[in-house]
Amino acid sequence: MMWVVRRILSSVVQRAQCAGQPGLLRRPRHGSLPELELRYLQCTCCWRSRVPVAGFETMNATLTTEPCKEGDSRTLDACFTSKQREVILQLLNNAAQSELDSIKLLRGRKSLNIVDYRTKNGPFKTLESVVNVPLLKHKSAVTVFHSILNPVKEKKVKIQLAKFIRPEVDRSWLEDANSIVSIVCGTDKIAWAHVDRGMMVLDWQHLVCPNFLKGPYMASAYLNDVSSVVGLLPPADFYLIEKPSISVQNTTLFPVMAHMRTVEAMLFALLEPKMSPPESNVPPRVLNMMRTAVGRHFGLMVGESRTSGAQAVRQLMTESVTQKLPRINFPRELLVRYRHHFQMGSRRGGEELCDALLQALTFYELLGESSS
Repeated sequence: MMWVVRRILSSVVQRAQCAGQPGLLRRPRHGSLPELELRYLQCTCCWRSRVPVAGFETMNATLTTEPCKEGDSRTLDACFTSKQREVILQLLNNAAQSELDSIKLLRGRKSLNIVDYRTKNGPFKTLESVVNVPLLKHKSAVTVFHSILNPVKEKKVKIQLAKFIRPEVDRSWLEDANSIVSIVCGTDKIAWAHVDRGMMVLDWQHLVCPNFLKGPYMASAYLNDVSSVVGLLPPADFYLIEKPSISVQNTTLFPVMAHMRTVEAMLFALLEPKMSPPESNVPPRVLNMMRTAVGRHFGLMVGESRTSGAQAVRQLMTESVTQKLPRINFPRELLVRYRHHFQMGSRRGGEELCDALLQALTFYELLGESSS
């Protein structure tokens, strides 16, 4: 007991001797060697965690603390300097949707939500107000802000002509084509887009196939549905059939894979019933186009999976009436017919229509890149 009291008194005396000494280390007024005392640095963003500091090497070291966890009292504006906040708000308040799409985590619905929010509520005045935008919460907002401050230029993978269509054909045959029909098969319908070399949409529609994925694969029922579609297809120089990218490792998708392959085989057989001999120098009329190639061309890939192209199609439709030289032109009747088909939450089944149009546009644009 006496030892404890002596220790306490010694500590009190030592503190009195060290009074007025600045720094992390305390040094007695009259002594040869410093006696180190464990002290703490307070976290300036949390005010709850303490970082222990002891030793001479910490005097000049750069001390960093871990980021505050969710639920702390720090606002988003406190995470950035005034100059950084100005840069972020300048872009969020003035960038067009296409520019916002180029920022990490803003592709898709989030960029549209930002434009809608600032249109209804005015420009963002603080970074904290950004979390009021649907789909943008604290964690994702911080990532977006850092992407704005440190933009990374994505290298667009240039896809060679021979890699996105099968079978391989001479490029001159493709360049001479006056029009193509792009065909995409879904689980319950087939969609197609007829586009000419002047980038004008001549026909764009889909047909519901009532016998698709209904019980066992009845060849006669499938043939009836696919024949109905082929009977509606307009004449063209080439027919592009989407080659879906379904993982063979996912056994739950085997029925869908069998369905896709069945429809694909029937389309090939019905659209090109007479096979010309190889020496005749006549190009095949039906080609496969890889789904992933279209996804990469429009920036729709997330890892190895492809997201919806509805937003890209909405943008193309808007540009066709607002720009002098749009990427693709739509007749007025098609714009009126499909103006509400590709909205978020729409149940009109427009995914196949989107994919068919994007596939046709990708074909022409990649063909142009290969020719240049």
